[in-house]
Amino acid sequence: MTNLNKKAKDIGDLLKKQKEILIVTHIDADGIAAGSIASLALQRKDIQHQVRFVKKLDENEIEKIKNENPPLVWFTDLGSGSLPLLYGLNYAICDHHVPSKTEIKKKDRANILNWANVFVDDSKYHLNPHLFGMDGAYDLSGAGATYLVSKMMDKKNTDLAALAIVGAVGDLQDTKYLKLVGTNKDVMQDAKNANVLLWRKDIRYFGRETRPVFKLLQYANDPIIPNLTGKEDACIDFLLELGIPLKEEENWRKWIDLSLVEKRLISSEIVKLLISKGFGHEVAKRLIGEVYILTKEEEGTELRDAKEYATLLNSCGRYDKAEVGYNVCLGDREEWLERALILLRGHRRTLVDNLQLIKESGVTELSHIQYFHGQDKVPENIVGTLAGMLLGGEEVRSDLPMLAFALTKEGDIKVSARATRALVKRGLNLSIVMKRSSEKVGGVGGGHNIAAGATIPKGKEEEFLGIVDKLVKDQLRKG
Repeated sequence: MTNLNKKAKDIGDLLKKQKEILIVTHIDADGIAAGSIASLALQRKDIQHQVRFVKKLDENEIEKIKNENPPLVWFTDLGSGSLPLLYGLNYAICDHHVPSKTEIKKKDRANILNWANVFVDDSKYHLNPHLFGMDGAYDLSGAGATYLVSKMMDKKNTDLAALAIVGAVGDLQDTKYLKLVGTNKDVMQDAKNANVLLWRKDIRYFGRETRPVFKLLQYANDPIIPNLTGKEDACIDFLLELGIPLKEEENWRKWIDLSLVEKRLISSEIVKLLISKGFGHEVAKRLIGEVYILTKEEEGTELRDAKEYATLLNSCGRYDKAEVGYNVCLGDREEWLERALILLRGHRRTLVDNLQLIKESGVTELSHIQYFHGQDKVPENIVGTLAGMLLGGEEVRSDLPMLAFALTKEGDIKVSARATRALVKRGLNLSIVMKRSSEKVGGVGGGHNIAAGATIPKGKEEEFLGIVDKLVKDQLRKG
């Protein structure tokens, strides 16, 4: 048994002894998948529990939890970055974000024995790939860490591995190597053995199961398709020139409806376009990668492909309806799924409208970063997605990380930062940049090397940008 699995067993044994547990999880796809896995594992053991979805685990949120005095809190897809604040709680953590140092606040440091006990407890019931020499950006997700514990609680829980893959893909863990790697591979194998997952090499663009082929090409990014991305008419003409029918009787043909010959023809022509426009073989290679199919889900639906399933869950969480996605993960394919699909359609419309708004108002470039400020016009819950979409398009520079600002309901400023794989290869780590920069202006931040975020006081944006610009410069110079 690996050290990672030993840790998972320790946590599983702890959980099985409990009569009541509070699950606290994040609102994104990985968090919703993680919370659902945790809930199903406890449900199957008849352990009473509640699930709470939070945008961030800050001091206020933790104080609320402490005031409720739950017997045990199971943090999934969060917790590792809040260790000093958790003193006084009985808890277990399944997370993949970079852990903070275990330093108890002065007021809680009554004596050295208290500190030692907390340190030991934290170490024993804290499962995070970073603590085992792995990288939480691609080796294992929050849902994956939660799945490992659920498997140790009962070997029959291997059917939950498919949800862990949805969480991993939702956190873009397949983007670096164009496939899932590390412990994620073990989770994949469990899912395959449980007959709930298959994978294969295919085009990586979003919407293979549900979008008409011309729409799949129109919204293509990573890599973008020169002269096609963002241009519906051009995509239709491209397919017609290749002799590929757009419809079968009255129905638009989707990628899954195409023959292998048609798929190869389209892929080959896209590669030629990329090379002819100077994108190089490294970019062209990103066209094809591993895709993940949930075999128990109906073909041609939003739940069949892991990436589309994750997008559905994200749509729920971003509009404060994480419980809708949670119920879909639990198995509802009627009322809750319909509500999730409504949220997904609304999410897409909102993205298109706000992307246009940002393009009209423009992106500002500094020496080493670029940014836009959505003020109170762009919803805080989509600025990260918009930053990623802009960075994946042709309108902005791809050699500068993108920062996005928006006003929160509480009156603070939310910051989302996105980078490219090329920038990360050069030494950029947005998690460190966001953490250090936000702390210097009285905020909090963190995340992953390629995608991170922060919350800072309103009015501190300019100072924050100056610090970020310098940190990015230093990282890229050293890299």
